[in-house]
Amino acid sequence: MIEALLAAVRELPAQVVPGAAGYPSLFLLVVFGSLVPVVPTGAVVSGAAVVAFHSSPPALPLLLVFSVAALAAFLGDLGLYWLGQRGERSGVGTRWRTWLRARAEPDRLATARRKLDEHGVTVLVLSRLVPAGRIPVMVACLLSRMPMRSFARGDAPACLAWTATYQLIGVLGGSLFPEPWEGVAAAVGLTLLIGAAPSVWRRLRPARSSH
Repeated sequence: MIEALLAAVRELPAQVVPGAAGYPSLFLLVVFGSLVPVVPTGAVVSGAAVVAFHSSPPALPLLLVFSVAALAAFLGDLGLYWLGQRGERSGVGTRWRTWLRARAEPDRLATARRKLDEHGVTVLVLSRLVPAGRIPVMVACLLSRMPMRSFARGDAPACLAWTATYQLIGVLGGSLFPEPWEGVAAAVGLTLLIGAAPSVWRRLRPARSSH
């Protein structure tokens, strides 16, 4: 059992970015994860960056991973925002808009709307860097009827900053371990831990408040 698990982990690099053929997979995974936040896209980007870091030379693969992931995140965000905007005009859009609202907790949504009023589209940059911050800010933009052009102007640097952050995690993971699979496992584990931190904190906070 343990040997099978280790063998599966060692195969991670080949599954993340197996040469040039892996870039379309990276693109599709990040786009899909941006549209439907069930795929840990940060972990995908970090894992791909580890594999790129261990390439020889690494400069071009790292640049390709960054470019593909940033473009995919941007297009996924635009697609999700477009579907949310259609919520007032179509049945499909209404379902997407309702789904988005359900994923934005009231307190986080209220904070996002306040920050949006104070800082405008620049709040989008932080929304992608803060775990679980993207959807509340996107819903706040929808509720404020922000035009697609304005949303895209703020989301572009947000996607660049997000990609750079998770690629840096991958590069650090790749530099700490001699084998690519070890770096991928470390980078993926760290990104999953970062993503889970807000939900764990929200569960612990009521318990602390009751004491």
